[in-house]
Amino acid sequence: MSVSKQVEELILKCEVHREDRIEMLCDDHSQLCCTKCAFNNHSQCSKVTQISELTNSQPTGLEGLSVELETVLGEIKTLQISQKASIQSLQRTYKEHSAVMIEQMLGNLNTYIDECDNSSVGTSGGNEQYLKEEMCRSVLSIVNEFDNITAKELNEMKDEVISIKESVTSSIHKCTTLHNDLSQFHELVQKIGDNKELCLIASIKCKHIIQQALTLLGKSGKAFNVQRKSVHNVRIPSDSYECSIAGICVLTDGQVLVADLKNKRIKLLNQQYQVVNHWDVTAGPWDICLITSSEVAVAVNDHDSKIHEVQFITVNQGKLVSGRKFQLQHECTCITHHQGDLFVTSGQELYKYTLSGKLICSLYQDRSADWTVYKCAVTPTGDRLYITSYYPHNKLLTLARDGTLLATYTDPALYGPNGLHVTPAGQVLVCGELSDTVLQVGWEGKSKLANLATWGDGVRYPRSVCYCSTTSSIIVGQWGDNILVFRVE
Repeated sequence: MSVSKQVEELILKCEVHREDRIEMLCDDHSQLCCTKCAFNNHSQCSKVTQISELTNSQPTGLEGLSVELETVLGEIKTLQISQKASIQSLQRTYKEHSAVMIEQMLGNLNTYIDECDNSSVGTSGGNEQYLKEEMCRSVLSIVNEFDNITAKELNEMKDEVISIKESVTSSIHKCTTLHNDLSQFHELVQKIGDNKELCLIASIKCKHIIQQALTLLGKSGKAFNVQRKSVHNVRIPSDSYECSIAGICVLTDGQVLVADLKNKRIKLLNQQYQVVNHWDVTAGPWDICLITSSEVAVAVNDHDSKIHEVQFITVNQGKLVSGRKFQLQHECTCITHHQGDLFVTSGQELYKYTLSGKLICSLYQDRSADWTVYKCAVTPTGDRLYITSYYPHNKLLTLARDGTLLATYTDPALYGPNGLHVTPAGQVLVCGELSDTVLQVGWEGKSKLANLATWGDGVRYPRSVCYCSTTSSIIVGQWGDNILVFRVE
């Protein structure tokens, strides 16, 4: 079967030098090369082979790839639909919150007017004028308070919605580009026939584009490889206790925020992991998560004083600025965020809230012990949630978006599972607090990919973990004054 000239040109075209044809494969980088690529980028590589020499030694069948392309195409389309729904939900949340706040102000005014009506019964004419003036002053005070507090809060939420919407829109654009590339290759593989050289090149290109799609879908199967470790002290002179780093998150510029539970502080670390600022919270900060590029939400909790709240904090030019907060009717041991949805655990239950603090639903519960729903993390696509079920259950649970249990994972190396994190590519990191370990688990939540760090690496009761894309590092928070930073590939 002959291949059309157009199909042949599309397959053979170099992705970098569009006017040149692919002629070689670099084994060191698994990259297809034209002569310019080979000369510019792969002259020092140990094995660069002509495509014509590989056609008999490498499998070139495309049937399996065609099915895989079709599957990934469907998943990308589903992700696009979900992301568009997230944008609509964000806009709804903002409008609803605005309406609620106006309703509250009107309620305050009506209550005040009712109180004035009741107290003015039997008032003589001389006092009536004074009461009217006093009433006008009080009404003006209520309206001014609404203007000051509400305007700040609504502007804060508006900025959040705009920032999250921009991020989701960017992701939708990536999905569209990948969907177009996948569709093109899906059509091409049907037309290649049995030309071995074209089949081989198309196969390599397909695998590359599928891998890009799987990374975007949060299904990367790549295991991290630890290169080196550094230790950083996060104690400051005014700390009353030894640190206990219960939560970590990284801002887009590489600055790090840590939640120091024992000292009831959020600490800002610069890119060298030095504490440059801090902010004291009303009770223990049990966890922290990123909302926008410069804003975080903190789970603040104290069982004895019954403080259960979510506090928003913005980082502005190296300073921590507190924003709005909302109260919870249950304990909060963890908080994580996805495109306007907040997921909060109570120790036994997982809840979903809006950014304004409105409870949407309870997704999962287990009341068989105290810490069965301890820490939580969500995939970049929002289609899966992971939960650590602490001692005595010692499990990592994987849930679907609606809370359905998909998988349960146990491992002797995961004793007292605590801190959780999912990287932008979908790699799942989990701490074994009582086994002094940090593991990487497959995105399906069924198998271990790597023991990333252990007691021998200096891990001591790890409580939190986070991946930093800008430095390609895994940051581990512990009981104690030191955090560990592992540079990975």
